[in-house]
Amino acid sequence: MKKVWIVFSSVIVLSFVALIWVGTEVYQKQPPIPKTVVVKETGEVVFTKADIQIGQNVWESIGGMEVGSIWGHGSYVAPDWSADWIHREAVFLLDYWAKKDFNKNYNFLNVEQQGALKARLVKDVKTNTFNPSDESIQISQARYLAIQANAKHYADVFANGYEKYAIPKGALTDVAKLAQLNSFLFWTSWAASTNRPEKDYTYTSNWPHEPLIENTITVDSQIWSGFSIVLLILFVGILTYYYLSNHEKGEAVNNPKTDPLEKLKFTKSQKSVLKYFIVISLLIALQVVLGAVTVHYTVEGQSFFGFDLSSFLPYSVTRTWHTQLAVFWIAATWLATGLFLAPMISGKEMKYQVFGINFLFGALLVIVLGSMMGEWLGVHQFLDLTTNFFFGHQGYEYMDLGRFWQIFLGIGLVLWVVMVGRHIIYAIKKNDDSKHLLIILLISVMAIGMFFFSGLVYGENSSLPVINYWRWWLVHLWVEGFFEVFATVVIAFIFSRMKIISAKTAGKASIASATIFLAGGIIGTLHHLYFSGTPVQAIALGATFSALEVVPLTLMGFEIRENWNLLKSNPWIQKFKWPIYFFIGVSFWNLVGAGVFGFLINPPIALYYIQGLNTTAVHAHTALFGVYGLLGMGFIIICLRFYSDRVWDSNYLKRAFWLLNIGLVAMVMLSLLPIGIIQAYTSITKGYSFARDSELLYSPTVQVLKWMRIVGDVIFSFGIYYFCLFTIKETIYCFKKK
Repeated sequence: MKKVWIVFSSVIVLSFVALIWVGTEVYQKQPPIPKTVVVKETGEVVFTKADIQIGQNVWESIGGMEVGSIWGHGSYVAPDWSADWIHREAVFLLDYWAKKDFNKNYNFLNVEQQGALKARLVKDVKTNTFNPSDESIQISQARYLAIQANAKHYADVFANGYEKYAIPKGALTDVAKLAQLNSFLFWTSWAASTNRPEKDYTYTSNWPHEPLIENTITVDSQIWSGFSIVLLILFVGILTYYYLSNHEKGEAVNNPKTDPLEKLKFTKSQKSVLKYFIVISLLIALQVVLGAVTVHYTVEGQSFFGFDLSSFLPYSVTRTWHTQLAVFWIAATWLATGLFLAPMISGKEMKYQVFGINFLFGALLVIVLGSMMGEWLGVHQFLDLTTNFFFGHQGYEYMDLGRFWQIFLGIGLVLWVVMVGRHIIYAIKKNDDSKHLLIILLISVMAIGMFFFSGLVYGENSSLPVINYWRWWLVHLWVEGFFEVFATVVIAFIFSRMKIISAKTAGKASIASATIFLAGGIIGTLHHLYFSGTPVQAIALGATFSALEVVPLTLMGFEIRENWNLLKSNPWIQKFKWPIYFFIGVSFWNLVGAGVFGFLINPPIALYYIQGLNTTAVHAHTALFGVYGLLGMGFIIICLRFYSDRVWDSNYLKRAFWLLNIGLVAMVMLSLLPIGIIQAYTSITKGYSFARDSELLYSPTVQVLKWMRIVGDVIFSFGIYYFCLFTIKETIYCFKKK
C-alpha cells in the first residue's frame, strides 16, 4: 500500500503545481483593462477603466452568464455577446468603408474591392494598440462609429427587450448602466479580436471563429488536439491491460448467505438525516419545473403558453434557479449520505451530532431560499451593484449566488467536515483492515470542505479571466473532482460493509481509482479555459490531461457487468436491486455522457467551433444528471434501504429508473444533439456568431427540433414524479418508525 500512497501523493502534488503555475500565467498574461480607450484622430475618450469594470458588474447584475454568454461561457438563447459584437462591428466597418470609397454596400463590391477592405478591417481590428506606458487603447474614428452603432443596438435590446433572446422589456433601463455595460462588451470583443503582443493570435487564441477578421483556429489548438487523441488511445490501451491483469487479484471474500447489515441499529442522528431526503425530493421537483419553463423560453421568448411570465420570472432567473438547484440538491444528497453513514463508519453516536445535523438543515433552507430571493432581486435591479455582489446575482454559471450566501455555505461545509471527519478519524484509530479506505475517504471529505473556498478567492472587481480560472476550480475540482472521489469511496465502503468486497481490496481500489481520475482531472480543469483570455499553456496542458479524464471512463462497461453480476451472486442482494440499478445507470452515463459527449467537445479543435452550442447542453445534461444526479438518487435509496424494515413495492422505483433514463436519451437524441449538430455545421462553415444567431435558432427546422424535446421532457418528468413520490412516502414511513 505504501507504493500506492506514494503514487497518489505524487499525482496530487505535481498536478496542483502545474495548475497553479498556469494560474500565475493567467494573472500575468491576461488581456489588459485600459485606463482609457481614445479615438486616435481626435483624442476623445470613449471608455475608461472604471466604465469597463462597472460594466462587468452591471452585466453580472442582470444575470451575467444566464443571459447569453461571454467567450462561449453561459446560456444558449441570447447570443454570445463578444462574438456578436465582433461580427456587427466588422459588418459596420466594411459597409462604412464601401460606401465611403465606392458608394456601394460591401456585398455589391467585386472580389478585389472586398479583399482590399477586408485587409483594412483585419489590420484595424487585429493590431494591438494598447500602450503600456499610459495604459491606453487607441481606436480609429471609423471604429468609434461602429462602437456607437453597437452601443445603440444593445441599449435597445436590454431596455426595450428582445423576444428571440428571451430578454424582457425593461431588463436594464438606466442610461448610465447601459453605457457601462456596452464598455464591458467592447472590452471582451477587443480581447477576442486583437492580437497578443508579438503574437499572431488574439488574447482568446482567435476565438470566436469569425472569417471577416480572419479569426481562425490556431496551430497550437490543432497540434494539442491531435496529441490529446494519441494520448487517449495510448492510455486506454495501458489501463485496459492493467485492469484485465489485476482486477481479479483482490483478496478473496466468502459471500455471506444473509445480509450482514440486516441487524444494523440506527441512531438518532441517522433518523435526523431523513428530513433531508424530503427536502431534496422537493428541490428535485422544483428544479424540473423550472427546467420546463426555461426550455419553453427558447420557443416562446417572453411567455409561457401565452401567459406573460417574463415580467415576473424572466429567463435569466428561471435558468439561474434551474442550474443552481441542480448543484444544491445533488450536493445536499451527497452531504446527507456522509452524515447518514458517519455512525456506521465509527460504530458510535458522537456528541452534538443531532444538533449539527439540524443546524445544517436549517442553514440549507436559508441558503437555498435566501440566495434565490437575492438573485430575483438582483436581476430586477432592486439592489445596487455592491449589494448585488454580496446578496444578489454574481452572474457566473453554477455559482450565481451572492458572496454572502457562498460564505454561509462554506461555513456549513466546514461544520460538515468536522461532523463526518471525527467519525472517520475515530474509525481509523481502530487500525483494522479498512484503515486505508477510511484515510482516502477522510481526504475526500476534507477536500470537499476546502476546495469550495476557491470560489471566494476572486473579488467584486476581479477580471474575467481570473474569475473564470477560480470558477472552474469550484465547478470542476469541487464537484467533478473531489465529490466524485468521495462517491467512489462511499460506494466501496458500503460494499465492504456488505461483505461483497474486502476492506483491503476496497481501500487499494479506491486509492488507485482516485489516482487515475485525479491524474487527468486536476490539470484537466484547464480544458474549460482554452479561450478565456488565458495563455497557450492552458490549451497545451488542458487538452493533454483532460483527454486522460476520459481514460477511466472507457472501463465503465466492466463496472456495469460487475454490478450486474453482483445482483445474481446471492438472493439477499436483491433487496438492494434498485440502488445497484441506479449505480449501473451512473456507469452507463459516465461512459456516454461524461466520456463520449464530454470528449465530443473536449479537444481544442472541437471546442473552438462548438463551445456554448447545444452540444455543450448535451454533455451538461447527460453528465450532470446522468452521473451525479442518478448517483445522488442511488445514495438516497440505499440509505432508505438500510433504514426501512419492510419489503418495497418496486413499481415506483422501476418506473422512475426507466423513465428517467429513457427520457434523458429522448431529450438528447430528439432535440439537443440534432440542434447542436446544425449549430456546429453553421459555426464551422460560416462563423460562430451565425450558430448563435436567432435567425438560425428560430428557423423552421430548429423550431421543430425544439418542440421535439417535449417528448423526452415529459417522460423524464414522470420519472421524477415516481422517484420523489417513492422517496417521500418511504422517508415518512421510516421517520415514524420507533
